[in-house]
Amino acid sequence: MSLQFAFPPNLTTDKFIAQLSVKTALQQVSKQYALKTFYDSFDWRLYNQGLSGEFTRSKSASTFTLKQIEQDLALASTELKEVPAFSQDFQDATLRNLMSPFLEMRALLPIITLDYDIYHLNVINDDEKTVLRLQVENHELLDNLVTLFPLKGYDKAAEQIAAWFLDMGLSPNPKPLLVNALTLHGRKPNDYCSKISINLAPDMRADIAAKYIYSHLLQAIKVNEQGTIADTDSEFLHDFRVAVRRTRAGLSQLKGVLPDETTAYFAEFFSWLGQITGPTRDLDVYLLNFSRFKNSLPIAIRDDLDPLYDFLQHKQHHAQQELAKKLRTPKYLNSLSEWEDYLKAQAPFMTTQAHGKLNIKQLADHRLWKNYRRVLKEGSAITDSSPAEALHELRKSCKKLRYLLEFFQSLYDEAAIKQFIKNLKGLQEVLGNFQDCSVQEDTLKQFSEQMLNEHVHANTLMAMGVLIQNLDTLKLTMRSEFFSKFATFKHEDNHAAFKALLATHG
Repeated sequence: MSLQFAFPPNLTTDKFIAQLSVKTALQQVSKQYALKTFYDSFDWRLYNQGLSGEFTRSKSASTFTLKQIEQDLALASTELKEVPAFSQDFQDATLRNLMSPFLEMRALLPIITLDYDIYHLNVINDDEKTVLRLQVENHELLDNLVTLFPLKGYDKAAEQIAAWFLDMGLSPNPKPLLVNALTLHGRKPNDYCSKISINLAPDMRADIAAKYIYSHLLQAIKVNEQGTIADTDSEFLHDFRVAVRRTRAGLSQLKGVLPDETTAYFAEFFSWLGQITGPTRDLDVYLLNFSRFKNSLPIAIRDDLDPLYDFLQHKQHHAQQELAKKLRTPKYLNSLSEWEDYLKAQAPFMTTQAHGKLNIKQLADHRLWKNYRRVLKEGSAITDSSPAEALHELRKSCKKLRYLLEFFQSLYDEAAIKQFIKNLKGLQEVLGNFQDCSVQEDTLKQFSEQMLNEHVHANTLMAMGVLIQNLDTLKLTMRSEFFSKFATFKHEDNHAAFKALLATHG
C-alpha cells in the first residue's frame, strides 16, 4: 500500500532529492511536466462517496484513475485520450461499473486542473536492486508531495525511508490534493447541492423571510441555467424546474406576504417558465426510463422497441433547441433580472401586507396546518371509483405541502419534521408513479400515431402496445397501493406528531 507525505513549505524538490541522496542511493527514472484534471458531477456525487476521478496527462501517457480520496488509493485506471461525458461511455468495465451506480445520469465535468512536474525515483540498495519507488509531485502554489510505493520483500526499506521523511519535516497523510487545490481557488467541495437548505429565525418578519427563501431558489435557477441551455446532462433541467416549481408554490401558498401585484406579475412569469421547460423534461424522463421500459417487455420483442428510442431522441433534440432559444429571449432574461432586483431591494420598514406582518413561524404554522388538512380531506375522499384526476389533485396538494415543509424545516424539531417528510414521501411516491403511468400511457399512444404516419415497422408498434399494457397494469397496482400509503400517512400517531410539531418553536 502506498504512503503519501507532504513537504514542509521551505523544502524544494531539489533539496529533498539532495538530502535523501545523502542517506540512500537514488536513481531518477524520469521527470515530466504533467496536467492533472479532477472530474466529478456538478453535484459532487463521486466526492460524496469518498472518490475522485483524476485525468493525468503527460508526454508519456494520458490516464484516467478513480481513487479513494482519503487513502489516495487507485481503484481502477485506464489510458484514454479524452474523458467520456458519461460513466456508461467508459470502455473499461471496472471504471464503468464503479462509477455508474453513483453518477447515474450525471455528466463527468472538469472541476479543476493543476500543472506540475512529476519525478519518478527508485531507491537502490547495495546490490543495485530497486527496493522502493518514489513519485514526487512538484507544485508551484501547493505543497509538494511524495508518494512511497513499497516493493514486496523490502518492507524494512520502506519503514526506514518513511522515518527519514519524518526527520526531514515531511507530514504523513496530508489533506487531499483536491481539497487543497479547491481552497487555493476559493472553492470547496459540495459548493452545489440540489437539496434545499434554508435557515430561518422564528421571529423573522414573514415578507423578509419570503424574499430570503426566493433568493435561495433564484440561485438554484441561475447555477443550473447554462447546463440546461447546453443540455450538459438531464439533471440541470431537473434541478432548474424544481427551483421554478418551488418558487411557484411559494408565490401561490404565501399570498398576502408580498404585494398582490408583485405576486401576480411574477407568478405569471414562473408559470410560463414551467410550461416552456416541460416538454424537454418529459422527453428526458422517457429516455432515462427507456432501459426499464425495454426490460419490462418479453425478451423476444425488446429490440423491436429500439426505433422508439431514436424517435424520442429526435423529439428531445428539437425540444431542447426550442427551450435553449427561449432561455435566451428578452422575456426570460429581463423578467429574471427584475425578480432578482426585487429580491435584493431592501424590504420596507413597515409592511402593509396582512401576512407580511406576521413572524415567519406564525405564518409557517398556519400554512402547514392548512395544507396538511387539505391533503387529509382530499385523500380521505378518494375511493375505488374516484377518477384519476382526484389522485392527480391530491398529488399536487402533497407537493405544495412538501415544498412548504422544505422551506420551513429549520423552524421545527429536526428529527420530528424529517420523520413527517419521510411519511409524506411514501405517499408522494405512489401518487407520482400513478400519475407517471397515466401520462406515459396517453403519450405513448400519441407517439404510436405519429410513428405510424412515419411508416415505422409494425413490430415496433406492437411492442409499444405491450408497453402501454404494462404501464396500465402498473397504474392499477399503484392505485391499490395508494390506500395503504394514505392510511399510514393519516394514522393518528402521525397526525398527533404533526400537530405537536406545529406547537413547538425552533
